[in-house]
Amino acid sequence: MEATPPDFFKRGPSLFARFLFFAILAVVLIAADARYAVVSDLRGIIAAVLYPLERAAEFPVNSIQSLTKFGLSYADLQHENVNLRVEARKLKVELLSYRALVQENAHLRQLLRARERYFPHVSTADIIFVGKDPFSRKILIDRGLGEGIHSGEVVVDDIGVLGQVTQVYPTSSEVSLITDKDEAVPVQVLRNGLRAIVFGSGNEDELNLPYMDANADIKVGDVLVTSGIDGVYPAGLPVGVVEKIDRSPELPFATIHCIPSAGTERNRQVFILTGPPPVNPPADAPKAAGVGGPHAGNS
Repeated sequence: MEATPPDFFKRGPSLFARFLFFAILAVVLIAADARYAVVSDLRGIIAAVLYPLERAAEFPVNSIQSLTKFGLSYADLQHENVNLRVEARKLKVELLSYRALVQENAHLRQLLRARERYFPHVSTADIIFVGKDPFSRKILIDRGLGEGIHSGEVVVDDIGVLGQVTQVYPTSSEVSLITDKDEAVPVQVLRNGLRAIVFGSGNEDELNLPYMDANADIKVGDVLVTSGIDGVYPAGLPVGVVEKIDRSPELPFATIHCIPSAGTERNRQVFILTGPPPVNPPADAPKAAGVGGPHAGNS
């Protein structure tokens, strides 16, 4: 007997036969569904069953797209944030400049009002340098020989006396402030006309009033104005305010500290009194500040 080998693969209908069968079945189902909607319910059931699988298959793609959009949005927000910060800084700088212009404009208006009050002949100037020497208080202004400035002329602002010109150059001048240790200004107490001399302390915000009797009629808060007896400073210009008085029984004189009325740290513009000093004090100066006050003979 001959033995035949067993079949390893069971052979069914041919590929063409199977293709033809399923093609005919598909055409029949399409026609039946189009005319009688016989598979609508089945299609809905299949779609419901496959929906979770579809969502699971779409999840990686959707996640990558979401991360990409998030990264782009975050980068855009960072870029926009940087631009907004830069714009905010620019606006702050412009606001500071605007405020500075407003303050300077207000100061210039005060200077114009003070011009007639202080002196009939004045020259305006800008401070171009403030000395940093702790033992010398001097500033440099942008007016010199070319503008007719001379040594000894008084420099003021809209508040009071700053100092006097001590050195003149062709296009600039050096001004020694009244707070300089080498400067002295004859003054009167505005309240009672008591005369004295204030000296610079070397500090930008302090004046000394030495050689005053311990029982002198002077109080904290008294205003000091120029007396005009030295022929340099016209009478009635504010010089300072008494801040502190120390009266020691062991000393014949009181120790008096004052705060200067004017200051270079406040504004950039100043006045130079270029003409001859007026015969009378300024019209709006208090009567006690003028020459010939109730204590004109005191020293």
